[in-house]
Amino acid sequence: MAPTHGSFAHPLSRRGLLAVGAAATGAALVGAPAHAAAGPTVIPLPDGFRPEGITIGGGPYAYLGSLGDGSIYRADLRTGTGKIVSPGPGTPSVGLKLDERGRLFVAGRAEGARVVDARSGEILASYRLAAATPTFANDVFLTPRAAWFTDSFQPVLYALPLGRHGRLPDAEDVVRITLGGAWSQVPGEVVNANGITRTPDGSALLVVQSGVGALHRVNPRTGVTELVDLGGADPLTNGDGLLLIGRTLYVVQNRQNAVEVFTLAADGRSGVFRRRITDPAFDVPTTVAAFRGRLYLPNARFTTTPTPETTYTVVSVPK
Repeated sequence: MAPTHGSFAHPLSRRGLLAVGAAATGAALVGAPAHAAAGPTVIPLPDGFRPEGITIGGGPYAYLGSLGDGSIYRADLRTGTGKIVSPGPGTPSVGLKLDERGRLFVAGRAEGARVVDARSGEILASYRLAAATPTFANDVFLTPRAAWFTDSFQPVLYALPLGRHGRLPDAEDVVRITLGGAWSQVPGEVVNANGITRTPDGSALLVVQSGVGALHRVNPRTGVTELVDLGGADPLTNGDGLLLIGRTLYVVQNRQNAVEVFTLAADGRSGVFRRRITDPAFDVPTTVAAFRGRLYLPNARFTTTPTPETTYTVVSVPK
């Protein structure tokens, strides 16, 4: 078991793999031409699918996970058509990210995490992340050297160290970093840590704490956090998925049906509110991914009782 930040001595630290650096992307994946035309602004998903996470590679395909059975759906952004590419294991898929090797890193709520081949749908590896319960592996962010996961019920970040040529770690190599500093965990099964990304300069991580609406800058070696100064902007209540493009941070507020847009300082310690994005088609969007000049958000519809016939969509809006 990896030690927490108070006595950190995991080999990952000695190899320097906790450095955040630039985000890993799926830019070389499943290659559709970069000049692909813009597609529909509302993309239907299978009835009863219950989407939560979304990720987009270099080609015009979005991958979405189901909170119901954990299936992975691939949607063609040009046509709006799609199909299930990985049948679910019967447990939820929450946040997910695609790497340049065509692998999906999937947060699996109480089940931890798994890695799925986006082409074949094969589960390549599974990981028990938490050392305590209750646990809720919620979102994931990729760097070239690690996959980082948040836990909404525990004040802990998890890192899966990636070896040479992206080699997946063994099950016992999960690194657990306890959150401290400005972090104050709300007890019980309350959504705390949720969306995760990095600072613009790659020196630290950013994590939104949903229940209290706070954005934290996290030292990836120690877990010590500091509140990001957003210049008096309203709290990011129900803050969910995060997306960083350059120095622009998009923060999805799910039940507010809105995306808050900030310009961040390079080190991520402060930011300036720029605008709010809303759309009549939003119905509790949970997270966001980008392709070309547009943002794509899955409607989780948390205020609607899910049934096998409940309809779900992905909504596209300009960046």
